[in-house]
Amino acid sequence: MKNHRKILIIGGSALALAVGGAGVAMATGAGDDGNGQPITGSALEKASSVALNETGGGKVSATEIRDEEGYYEVEVTKPDGSQVDVHLNKDFSVIDSSADGHGGDEGAGG
Repeated sequence: MKNHRKILIIGGSALALAVGGAGVAMATGAGDDGNGQPITGSALEKASSVALNETGGGKVSATEIRDEEGYYEVEVTKPDGSQVDVHLNKDFSVIDSSADGHGGDEGAGG
C-alpha cells in the first residue's frame, strides 16, 4: 500500500509540474509571439523602472511584450494626463519614447 501511495504522489507531483509549467509558458508568452501579453514578474519591475526614468515620472498604465516597435512596451501616464509609450529592447535599453498615438520622439523627460 505504501508503494502505491508513493506512486500516486509522484505521479500527481509530475502532473502538477507539467500543468504549472504550461501555465508559466502561457503567462510569459513562450511558444507564441507574445503580442498583447502584459509584462510580468521581475521583467515588469525592470521595464517599469526604466520607462519611468525615461519619462521623468508618472504611473505605468499598460505594458506589452513583443510590441511592433520593441521587445517591451510600457505606457506611462504622466501627472498632466498625457501618455507616453516607451519601447525597450530585450536588455531593457530604451529604443524610443513617443506621445501615445502621435509617433513623435519625446526623449527623456517628455
